[in-house]
Amino acid sequence: MSDAQERDDQITELARRIGQLASADRSTVVVAESLTAGRIAQALGAAPASSGWFGGGVIAYQNNTKFRLLGVNPGPVISGECAEQMAKGVLESIGADVSVSVIGVGGPGPEEGYPAGTVFISVGSRCTVRTFSYAFSGSPEDVVGLSALRALTHLKDILLEKDS
Repeated sequence: MSDAQERDDQITELARRIGQLASADRSTVVVAESLTAGRIAQALGAAPASSGWFGGGVIAYQNNTKFRLLGVNPGPVISGECAEQMAKGVLESIGADVSVSVIGVGGPGPEEGYPAGTVFISVGSRCTVRTFSYAFSGSPEDVVGLSALRALTHLKDILLEKDS
């Protein structure tokens, strides 16, 4: 099995588990994606009974979309601060319980002074927002896949914390 196929299987399993946790807690989950361009939403939407817990999200690939729809401060966007603003913005605009956001540089070249593979992920609830930074290697497709995997892992973790 290829690394990409194994990663896709892990993403599918994480989305299924997130659905179980969100359903049990009656939480609504939303996403704000830039780098991943809908990869996370696609995985969550394909999970069993997703219409009961997945509220949707915003695919904000262009910066103006981030500024207008998610309340991101105008300026450079490859940052943990931007990821946090995206997570808060989608949480508030949809009225959800838990959110995840992803922004970064897929490559092949640098952007805003950051090398390809630089990724910021934020997960949020009504009480807290946590931001993580990564430096992934590989092709743009690898960076997107790894980003989606990590984002879903953090989303699962915040739902587990909410449960305890």
